[in-house]
Amino acid sequence: MLDINNLSKSFGGVMAVDDVTFEVASGTIHSVIGPNGAGKTTLFNLITGVYTPTCGNVLFSGKDITGMRPDQLAGLGMSRTFQNLRVCMNMSACENVMLGAHLRLNHGILAGMANLPALARRDAECRDEAHGFMQFAGVGQYVDAHASQMPFGALKRLEIARALATKPTILLLDEPAAGLNHTETGEISELIKKIAGSGLTVVLVEHDMKMVMNISDFVTVLNYGTRLASGTVAEVRQNPEVISAYLGTSVQ
Repeated sequence: MLDINNLSKSFGGVMAVDDVTFEVASGTIHSVIGPNGAGKTTLFNLITGVYTPTCGNVLFSGKDITGMRPDQLAGLGMSRTFQNLRVCMNMSACENVMLGAHLRLNHGILAGMANLPALARRDAECRDEAHGFMQFAGVGQYVDAHASQMPFGALKRLEIARALATKPTILLLDEPAAGLNHTETGEISELIKKIAGSGLTVVLVEHDMKMVMNISDFVTVLNYGTRLASGTVAEVRQNPEVISAYLGTSVQ
C-alpha cells in the first residue's frame, strides 16, 4: 500500500532522514522505531505532506503522492494523528470527531442557503457517524461530554476516532501511547489491533517496545536518519545491529 523510495530530508545541511526505503503491506500493522532523534516523526511528516522531501518519493496504492498537501492525501484515504494532542478543547468530544468528516461534507454558504433541510439532515447523519466512531474507539461514554472534561487517555482515543472519521484506508499513528499508563497503553494496543482487524493499514511510531513487539506485523528501525533494519518482529528482534543500537537484550 505504501512504498517509501530513497526518501531524504535535510534541514540546514543536517540530514534528518537519509535515503530511507521500505514498503508497508496492505492490511498490516507496520511500526517504525528508533532512538530519539532517529528521524521517525520527520519520516511521518514527509509521508503525510507536512514536509516536502529533499529527494526520493512516496507511492500510495501505486500513486506518486510526493509533495501533495495533507488535505489532498486525506481525500485519497490517508489519515494521521500527531505526537502531541491536537484536540480542540473549545468543542465537544463529538464535534471533534465530526471535524474528521469535513472533507466529505458540503458546508458552503451557497449550498446551505439553497437547501437548509438537506444540510441539517447531513449534519445529523455526520453526528450519528461520529457517535459510531467514538463507540468503536472506546470513548462512546463521552459522546455528550466537552473535550476539556475528558481524561488524557480518552483524548488520545478521541483523536484516533477523529482520524477514522475521514474514512481512511491507511492510518499513521505518531506515538499514540506517549504519556499513558499501563492500562491506557493496553487500551490503545487493543484499539490498534481492532483497527487493523477491520481492514485498515496502520503505520505506527512508538517508543513502547513491548507494545510494538506485541501488535506489529512488520518493523522498520531508524538510526540517525537511516534505515537500520526492516522485517518481521522476530527478524528485527534478533538483528545484532538493532540490539546494539536500540533494543538491548531485555525486550521480549
